[in-house]
Amino acid sequence: MFLVLDRLPGGSARLTEVDDAGVVLDSMTLGADEVAREVDRRERVADAAAAIGADSSAGADSSAGADAGAAADAGAGADSSAGGAQSRGASSAAARPRWVWDDTSVWYGELLQRGVLVERAWDLRLCRTILRRAVSTRASRLRASPLDAWDAPPAFVRPSRGETLFDGLLDDDASADSGVSALDELQRQLEALSSSSEPGRLRLLLVAESTGALIAAEMRHSGVPWRADVHDRQLADILGPRPTHNGRPEKLERLADEIRVLLGAPQLNPDSQPELLRALRQAGLGVTSTSKWELGELKHPVIEPLLRYKKMSRLLGANGWAWMDAWVRDGRFHPDYVVGGVVTGRWATSGGGALQLPAQIRSAVQADDGWKLVVADAAQLEPRIIAAMSRDTAMADAGRERDLYQGLVDAGVVDTRPHAKLAMLGALYGATSGESARLMPRLLKAYPKATGLVEAAARAGEAGEQVSTWLGRSSPLPSDEWREVTRLIGQEGTSPADEKRARQVARDWGRFTRNFVAQGTAAEWAMCWMAGLRLRLRSLRTAEGTPQLVFFLHDEVMVHTPAAVADEVAQAVRESAAEAGRLLFGGFPIDFALEVAIADNYAEAK
Repeated sequence: MFLVLDRLPGGSARLTEVDDAGVVLDSMTLGADEVAREVDRRERVADAAAAIGADSSAGADSSAGADAGAAADAGAGADSSAGGAQSRGASSAAARPRWVWDDTSVWYGELLQRGVLVERAWDLRLCRTILRRAVSTRASRLRASPLDAWDAPPAFVRPSRGETLFDGLLDDDASADSGVSALDELQRQLEALSSSSEPGRLRLLLVAESTGALIAAEMRHSGVPWRADVHDRQLADILGPRPTHNGRPEKLERLADEIRVLLGAPQLNPDSQPELLRALRQAGLGVTSTSKWELGELKHPVIEPLLRYKKMSRLLGANGWAWMDAWVRDGRFHPDYVVGGVVTGRWATSGGGALQLPAQIRSAVQADDGWKLVVADAAQLEPRIIAAMSRDTAMADAGRERDLYQGLVDAGVVDTRPHAKLAMLGALYGATSGESARLMPRLLKAYPKATGLVEAAARAGEAGEQVSTWLGRSSPLPSDEWREVTRLIGQEGTSPADEKRARQVARDWGRFTRNFVAQGTAAEWAMCWMAGLRLRLRSLRTAEGTPQLVFFLHDEVMVHTPAAVADEVAQAVRESAAEAGRLLFGGFPIDFALEVAIADNYAEAK
């Protein structure tokens, strides 16, 4: 059952019960203060029903699976296109409501502040983005409809602490601006889903994406455990003590002075790219940029201190004292994740830089007393993904219960592990020169199915076609400008220079679509991994608290857990990874190998 929350003018909301076919069953109007109470009440009723169901089936496997029955949501059983998804938890999930709203970060963010947890949701904006572009929905009315406000990214700005979110939220009738209510939009999306050529896979994607939004909100709310005192000491050791004003720290300023002397530029601001470029050229260095790669090729006394300065300056700007003041409070780092922020479905951040915590400060991420960090990293995820997508059993065998790159060496495909990695990166990103390109033919011969899959995606992109992930997220079409350039290929009268440029533009888009299918499907697997883990963690509640997912980075998760159940959490991480593989790829024999560490701080785990 869907429970749709619609904003109404005057600070109220409409709650509408809708069945799985989109038929309205009941409706009520709630005031701002009533929304959280009603959501909490219905979740508690569902919890009680689930507990009764668990008691009546004692002895059965109680692991709920991704989204507690996402397999049932995806139509597994009736529609096996999702890979033979597992059906555990489907019956209990059927009785649990799925909350439908325009933006999970808004609605759920406030519910979390009020202590209300939600298990299932349907994020209309995230789902609209997927459905609007999906190849499998091209016959739907939604796909053919003109763009409207539901296609726009949310413009919501989170309130500062102490403000009441629901009051402002409900006063701003955003759905009315779109001309389509949340209820109407849900019905349009369900119609598009039912008309899809791959409804099972696509529904699982929508469920996983929406569950990812719940997880992102929960991680922002709980935060990464962070020792500001440790972070401050690390910064002082590297940069010098925190300056009292906005100047450079002592060690950084000393380096700046050294650079000025070596370049003979006493007024130089090394943070100014134009000034630095001019000073380098005046010193006789024919540089075209100040990138570390170009500078690293040069021989001059200034290069070593300049590269050190740039590295230290990046740390100060990205994760220095100003960053700590803005993002760390009450012993927690609270990042803003953007679910589906990358076109492939990968997450991004809108602030805080959670996707790039540098090694210099990782020891500041410390578990609370009596707690541990469980950090898990999926090894060689994208190569394993293309092996599963293509049903390439030879490549799957190479990675079974071991490092996949070493498996390529053991199989005689290449001679060293570094060469295996280079060859695989060449396949994923379309290497045309260098060592990767030299090694590619060996990979093509050994694993024709896996390499054929990404090669086909590249050729489709070069032809201006869309490609799709395993569950059905589709790539954008190239721009009109791209088509204008590439139409010159093979045309009579096209100059050699224009022909070369047109072919290069086509190949560049082909490299994008080549990687899209692998990176996008890896993102789907990761969301299913986290969804299953999220539910398993709730069953490990202790007197000290419940283990919490607190950090995610593409193929890596971090759980903050009471020490007493750290081993059980590590096992839950492994079980959830295996289950995500079955959920997507059924019985295909692919291992999703993990490196799992239990540690007191993030630096120890890495």
